Amino acid sequence: MSSIYGPLPTLEDAISAWTAPPMAEGHRGRYLWTDGFAVINFLTLYRITSNPVYIGLAKRLVTTVHDTLGKTRDLSARLPNATDASPLRGGLRIGKVDEEDDPSGDGDGQYFHYLTVWMFALNRVTVVTGDTWYNDQAIDLAQSVLLGKFLINPGSPRPRMFWKMSIDLSCPLVFSEGNLDPIDGYVTYKILQKTNGGRGLEEELKSLKKIVDTKWKGYSSNDPLDLGMTLWTVHLIKDEEGEEWAKALARKAMACLRRLVDSKSYFERPASRRLAFREFGTAMGLRCCSDLARELQLEGLADEISREWETFGLVPEPTPEKKKAMQGSRLAELMPITQVMYASALVPGLFKKEGL
Repeated sequence: MSSIYGPLPTLEDAISAWTAPPMAEGHRGRYLWTDGFAVINFLTLYRITSNPVYIGLAKRLVTTVHDTLGKTRDLSARLPNATDASPLRGGLRIGKVDEEDDPSGDGDGQYFHYLTVWMFALNRVTVVTGDTWYNDQAIDLAQSVLLGKFLINPGSPRPRMFWKMSIDLSCPLVFSEGNLDPIDGYVTYKILQKTNGGRGLEEELKSLKKIVDTKWKGYSSNDPLDLGMTLWTVHLIKDEEGEEWAKALARKAMACLRRLVDSKSYFERPASRRLAFREFGTAMGLRCCSDLARELQLEGLADEISREWETFGLVPEPTPEKKKAMQGSRLAELMPITQVMYASALVPGLFKKEGL
């Protein structure tokens, strides 16, 4: 965490002067997925050390993200419908470097699965600190981006979702539906509502559940990040009454991972042809579903993934040789997301249902 967000202050008095430094990736040095993981990692460090500095760092990072990705790309105004008091009513930008109309199709905009990571991070700040403002903001965000935006036809038997929306949420940029977006949404919204006394997102949950009830049955993936994030997401509710589908989906995802390992078609590729952060998602998911991992004889895979990338010289920090070799490359830009997810994979901490 220090290698990406450092130098980190060591005294509470210094927190107010700390601003998260710009990262190598992201527009204006901010990228929503990476910063969401980082907030949760700081909270995990607080739980491990009892050092209140880490709570301060998490809160300061939240403010920085809201004041950067919650604004237009030139930072001249909040996103539509957002205010200083309610900074998330316009959503949050992804943080892509290129403009949203970039011909590559990989420009800025809003991703629902990035927004749910941020909602979960805000919820965890409330869980750790008792300050309900953060979960309230997450609910604001959840209400503002879903119905009529990422999700259409909520009254139909099977609503549908869009993968990517424009920065102002006025139109979809990618019309297809993400493999995990409705499931991310349902689980995260349920957690937010539970923290809020069981109210606030009833209509949103009803619409998302309609999609989940059909989508999980056909789940299949050979993407290590998708598999890991599926395992993480469903472990949060799989033991709850009435959510038996989540336990069944966890088993489906673990079986897909077992087949991916047995096929020797992915993890045996040279490290130079793979992306470490995607596999750290796998490792985190395995640690969150450790009983099921043991059942399918995958309990050692999380450690194997970490060891391989450590041996490759990429984490916990790039070796001098690796740093020189990747200078100016896409791999160098990916180091923030890589190192932050490596930390989450080693110690999921507040990502886990039971915390530490």
